[in-house]
Amino acid sequence: MPMAALTPLPSIFTPTPTRCRLSVAPRLGSKSQRPSDHCVRSPRGRSSGHEKNLPLPVHPLPPVLAEGLGKASAVALLAASLFLADPAVAFKGGGPYGAEVTRGQDLTGKDFSGKTLVKQDFKTSILRQANFRGASLIGASFFDADLTGADLSDADLRGADFSLANVTKANLSNANLEGALATGNTSFKGSVIYGADFTDVPLRDDQREYLCKVADGVNPTTGNTTRDTLLCN
Repeated sequence: MPMAALTPLPSIFTPTPTRCRLSVAPRLGSKSQRPSDHCVRSPRGRSSGHEKNLPLPVHPLPPVLAEGLGKASAVALLAASLFLADPAVAFKGGGPYGAEVTRGQDLTGKDFSGKTLVKQDFKTSILRQANFRGASLIGASFFDADLTGADLSDADLRGADFSLANVTKANLSNANLEGALATGNTSFKGSVIYGADFTDVPLRDDQREYLCKVADGVNPTTGNTTRDTLLCN
């Protein structure tokens, strides 16, 4: 009698498929630096359909590291804001006066008497009642500066730039302004100019006329009379 063909019985052990994701981030608090794996087991051979979208665990930064990064960012932001917010902080005035900023500053009542300030930059600064008595200011720039009531007596102002400056009620007695610039709306109204030397200073006609009405004295350094240097005759 021929033997009947044997039909394989269904296995009672159906392997449950397992899908794993490899994480390169070490587990926090673990001494091992080996990669950790995160596995998802699907029920009896069927895929859950969510394995690919499972998020990796996110671990917060250690408190010390987070605090350090926060402080570094704050310092960098503060430095950038200081540099951009105020241009004067970034600009250092030139000249022998040193690294102090003198451009675009409020220097009201500042004492510069007797100092050597050759080619110093005072552009757009407020210099009301500032004391420059006897100072060397050769080639200095007072462009658009406010020198109301400033003391410039006995100062060496050769080649200085007073373009657009307000030099009203200033003391220019015995000052040497040879070759200085005074273009634009520069005003010397109310200033004391006894003994001042205005040789080769380009003045507006109205300013020259006004200064000639009050001009007097002889400059002690050049020996020139103030009226002659203003071409009053």
